[in-house]
Amino acid sequence: MPVARRWAYFDHAAVAPLTGAAQQALAHWYEDAALNGAAFYPAWMKQKQELRRKAAGMIGADIDEIAFVGSTTAGINLVAEGFPWQQGDNVVTRADEFPSNLYPWLRLADVGVETRRIQTDGGKLDLDRLLAACDQRTRIVTISWVTFSYGWRHDLDRLAEAVHQRGALLFVDAIQGLGVFPLDVKKTPIDFLAADGHKWMLGPEGAGLFYLRREHLNLLRPLGVGWNSVKAAHDFNRIEYDLKDSAERYEGGAQNVAGLIALGASLELLMQFPAQAKTARVLQITDLACQRLQEQGAVILSDRTHEENKSGIVLFELPGRDPQAVRRACMEKGVILSCRSGRLRISPHAYNDESDVDRLIKSIG
Repeated sequence: MPVARRWAYFDHAAVAPLTGAAQQALAHWYEDAALNGAAFYPAWMKQKQELRRKAAGMIGADIDEIAFVGSTTAGINLVAEGFPWQQGDNVVTRADEFPSNLYPWLRLADVGVETRRIQTDGGKLDLDRLLAACDQRTRIVTISWVTFSYGWRHDLDRLAEAVHQRGALLFVDAIQGLGVFPLDVKKTPIDFLAADGHKWMLGPEGAGLFYLRREHLNLLRPLGVGWNSVKAAHDFNRIEYDLKDSAERYEGGAQNVAGLIALGASLELLMQFPAQAKTARVLQITDLACQRLQEQGAVILSDRTHEENKSGIVLFELPGRDPQAVRRACMEKGVILSCRSGRLRISPHAYNDESDVDRLIKSIG
């Protein structure tokens, strides 16, 4: 990770640094595009399809269940805008979701769809309270796998089972978990998923993944359709509205090819390590950071009680100290972290080590 030459980087939950592999992939693409234009466009498309294969393998999906999107927000809107809503339907979610997993659903009030927002307790979700809000008109429950502020990681197995028992579908905003926590959609039957690559997958912004279970392909009204949505995508003189029999139908036109190629390079690197090993390392580093922070008088606000709910995100406060001032002081000393919800937030990745934690503690001391 080139970033480690200068920084102790604890902000992967915001925007992650690129891997060296992604940096090289981007440099090669830019040189190719500058020197050759689109002469070798088919090679770029081959790399794009290789990313689709890697992404499918990472979550246990079939390759035709994966589409590329420009952001998590775009993936959420594919479902929010494409679902066949009826007046009186409802969506259930957390009250403290990231805005992009609230606004697309709240907009549905225009067509008579209610969004029910469930209050949480210090970031912890009471599943019974969530399920009590579901009724026979609940069509979708939408949840972030890992919450952006407190870092609460949901048990997707339990959640999917409970939601399906109530006749609803489960949408997962996976951006804060995908890349370091394992997921197999054949064992954990979520219905939809979206995640941009610029956090834990260590890719650039604007290149992300969308998954939908194959059985839902014809459930959603296709949005943003274009030349690349149809089976005869490259036959521009043949106009037939015959959509692809895969999630690729949502890739209407030109995409961020450079970003997707770079994301593919980072995923190739990440997938060299077992998912469980990445999970264990992230939790080990965050546990160590919590211990050292508490020794400095910090109050850890993220719930770290149960192993299955821990994540790579830790929210904390330093009583009597201004979070923004602490953040600026840390940056001056080569440590990057965030402020969220008026508190400080760290989010180390699996490549961070004990020396990074030492730098963090010295910076806030």
